[in-house]
Amino acid sequence: MAIPAAAVVVPLGILFFLSGLIVNAIQATCFVLIRPLSKNTYRRINRTVAELLWLELVWLVDWWARVQIKVFTDPETFRQLGREHALVISNHRSDIDWLVGWVLAQASCLGSTLAVMKKSSKLLPLGLQRLKDYPLPFWLALFVEGTRFTQAKLLAAQEYATSTGLPVPRNVLIPRTKGFVAAVNHMRSFVPAIYDVTVAIPKSSPQPTMLRLFKGQASVVHVHIKRHKMKDLPETDDAVAQWCRDVFIAKDALLDRHKADDTFGDQYLQGTGRPYKSLVVVAAWAVTVVAGMIKFLQCSSLLSSWKGIAFSAATLGLITVLMHILISFSQAERSTPAKVAPAKRKTPEETSDLKQEKQH
Repeated sequence: MAIPAAAVVVPLGILFFLSGLIVNAIQATCFVLIRPLSKNTYRRINRTVAELLWLELVWLVDWWARVQIKVFTDPETFRQLGREHALVISNHRSDIDWLVGWVLAQASCLGSTLAVMKKSSKLLPLGLQRLKDYPLPFWLALFVEGTRFTQAKLLAAQEYATSTGLPVPRNVLIPRTKGFVAAVNHMRSFVPAIYDVTVAIPKSSPQPTMLRLFKGQASVVHVHIKRHKMKDLPETDDAVAQWCRDVFIAKDALLDRHKADDTFGDQYLQGTGRPYKSLVVVAAWAVTVVAGMIKFLQCSSLLSSWKGIAFSAATLGLITVLMHILISFSQAERSTPAKVAPAKRKTPEETSDLKQEKQH
């Protein structure tokens, strides 16, 4: 079953790797030559070339797997998407949630969109300082649950909530609020909105995964977006942390209603379509990379003899076999259920973080 996935991973991986080298070379050149003269000009160029790279992954979702992303929100919020700085908080249902966000951002701010989760949240304060004078709209997405939702992790969260008298979650994990509080404290003065995003998979659709994407297997993803004004958040750290927990309690109830109705029917369904930008970019990269590889092989004489052709074929075959083994191992590991570790008595948030981390 993994061979079709490997057949896609290998050429796409080569394309992504080589195009990434080109993008990195452009970025390094601009950093040396342009950034000392104009920081904002460098940022604009960097955003554009980064988008040329990330659109390859958007193509994987939009055009190869043809994942349907249905957005439920009010018309005003939909119009604001990508036109303002925003802090995005979301539940974490699958391993492509960050890609769903990139698909939504592709129309306007893909090159300046960043998702933060797990260990990368330790670098959050340093990154936030650099965003203060960023000249173009950006999204900073925080997965405050800290890890992907599974039934084993939900059981751990429910056990902790029961032992501490907190509301018992049914569809989300207990949020880790330290990173969110730090983000709000740093971004109050220059970020006008928080996008509260809720992701759900309808009953009729299989769970989307990276493996399904590589195989070209479609899924449907429902995305509910609620916009909060940053200025309406409370002032103290404890109150901001409680605000985040309250949002997830409301998100839990919203997911209950989605389970019952199989839709976020209380909001307008906004059409996103499939923009051609990613299709054009991938086609352009493919032509550029293939032409460059052919030229390289001709210059290196690898295609001028049977030995060179055999060596090239053997190398490609080895890469394909290794990718097949890697994908098979990943699929087997994902299907192995996690064990719920017993809780340790620490502070409430430390206990929640510890129990959720041990499920990862």
